[in-house]
Amino acid sequence: MRCYFYLVNGHETVRDNIGIEVSDLATAREMALQTIEEIRNEAIQVGAPWQGWQLDIVDPSGRTLASIPLEPTIH
Repeated sequence: MRCYFYLVNGHETVRDNIGIEVSDLATAREMALQTIEEIRNEAIQVGAPWQGWQLDIVDPSGRTLASIPLEPTIH
């Protein structure tokens, strides 16, 4: 199945026009978590804020399958 990763903050959406082919939603979530870690590291290096952003996993029809906040959760 093809999934797309969209960065969303309520005011802006950065769309992934290429997407990735994955076997299932669990694999897409794993890939999304890796992508989020890369975004966090890059944001820290350049001092860019990422609060309020989330990564949406979207199917080809535009339906959001899952949303993962970029902000780390505190337990």
